[in-house]
Amino acid sequence: MLERLLVEQGIRLTPYKLLTGDVKEQLRLLVEARSKPMNLSHDIIPRVLPFHLQTIQKYGKKSASWEGTTPRLYIMDPDLIRDILGNKFGHFGLVKQNPLGWFLVRGLITYEGEKWAKHRRIINPAFHMEKLKHMLSAFYTSSTEMVNKWEKLTILEGSCELDVWPELQTLTGDVISKAAFGSSYEEGKRIFKLLDEQTELFIQSFRSLSSPGFSLLPTKRNKKMKENYREIKAILMDIISKRKKAMKDGEANNDDLLGLLLESNQKEIQVNKNKNMGMTMEDVIEECKLFYFAGQETTSVLLVWTMIVLSMHPEWQVRARDEVLQIFGKNEPNFDGLSHLKIVTMILYEVLRLYPPALFLDRCTYRNVKLGELSLPPGIHLILPILLIHHDRELWGEDAQEFKPERFAEGISKATKNQVSFFPFSWGPKVCIGQNFAMTEAKMALALILQQFAFKLSPSYTHAPTIILTLHPQYGAQIILHKL
Repeated sequence: MLERLLVEQGIRLTPYKLLTGDVKEQLRLLVEARSKPMNLSHDIIPRVLPFHLQTIQKYGKKSASWEGTTPRLYIMDPDLIRDILGNKFGHFGLVKQNPLGWFLVRGLITYEGEKWAKHRRIINPAFHMEKLKHMLSAFYTSSTEMVNKWEKLTILEGSCELDVWPELQTLTGDVISKAAFGSSYEEGKRIFKLLDEQTELFIQSFRSLSSPGFSLLPTKRNKKMKENYREIKAILMDIISKRKKAMKDGEANNDDLLGLLLESNQKEIQVNKNKNMGMTMEDVIEECKLFYFAGQETTSVLLVWTMIVLSMHPEWQVRARDEVLQIFGKNEPNFDGLSHLKIVTMILYEVLRLYPPALFLDRCTYRNVKLGELSLPPGIHLILPILLIHHDRELWGEDAQEFKPERFAEGISKATKNQVSFFPFSWGPKVCIGQNFAMTEAKMALALILQQFAFKLSPSYTHAPTIILTLHPQYGAQIILHKL
């Protein structure tokens, strides 16, 4: 019935296969693509999303595939994306999460309706630009520690080879620990280890082609996920309880995200004279997990691809360094200076276009809804394929696969011709609340690296972008650092 409704509206679908739909074929193509590296180019879609690319090449942009018995409709038109994420916000629901996903991460990104509105309202003050200025010292301290470590490695010969991927993951973990909880990475290390484990277990659950209800069975993997979940929750509960006590005793510094969140939550309760208007302890724990997960993951991914891409395009590395030295010299970067880094910002945007951390946004219809010319019934999944849209020649020109930061010389709206064709942090009311946090952190780290080092790809580097929830370098990022 769903297939007929879509076909009648000019949408072409892959042939339906009983129960599993296209899941097996998708996994087969992905495993095949992951088994071999690619040439040193930015045309990464055939390796990262082979099934989706083949489907659209074969059936066109107005096409759909099958996830089990549910049709997944590709949305490639920027006007329809604007409707889904903006104009008709609230008409489309979030896709129901795999139950095991609850053990990985919840919080703001998984909520809808009144709960989402309440959490967004309470969390918003923590991410105001003024608050961000107070977190700059955490960005600087952590980045300086990493750069100093790299300097020591180059002392003997003036250069060294280093896999910067784990280094950048440690950096962003340290930053989020300090900025979110005022603690160091050492204290947060256990949480990161457990979240990494949860991510791996979650991905395995997808690859195993589990039948419905499998996530509820007491398998070894499912039990381990629940165990990790309980341990993360206990660590965070301890951190939050200590902070609440310190606040009560007037001993707390509330410049970090946790302090700002608890303060904002308390105000919400006091203003409304109703405890139910605030977040519960459980809610605060989930938001803290989200700080940890999203705060580390997205910025480390942005930084690693920026270093790889600037190694591939040394002329832009020189331009970025010249700008950093012109604004800061060898001095500590400050907030105003970071906001004036025009070339660095153009580079970061272009890296986000070519290598967005998240490759999709998913939505679903839960009632009859009109989307452009389409009339969609309930039960349709909508895929907004960020990577495919960011690389679309019809939207970006014949040079869409090329690294050209000058596209963003006059800002995003000029580069996109005011279309919703660039949305690495989502778009509309649900745009990522931590966007400015991530960009400021990336600028600080990059500025300090460029002040001290020139860098190029090592001969041992293998170009192999791969999806592990976000877009990772499969074999690391081996780079040769030259001390300036």
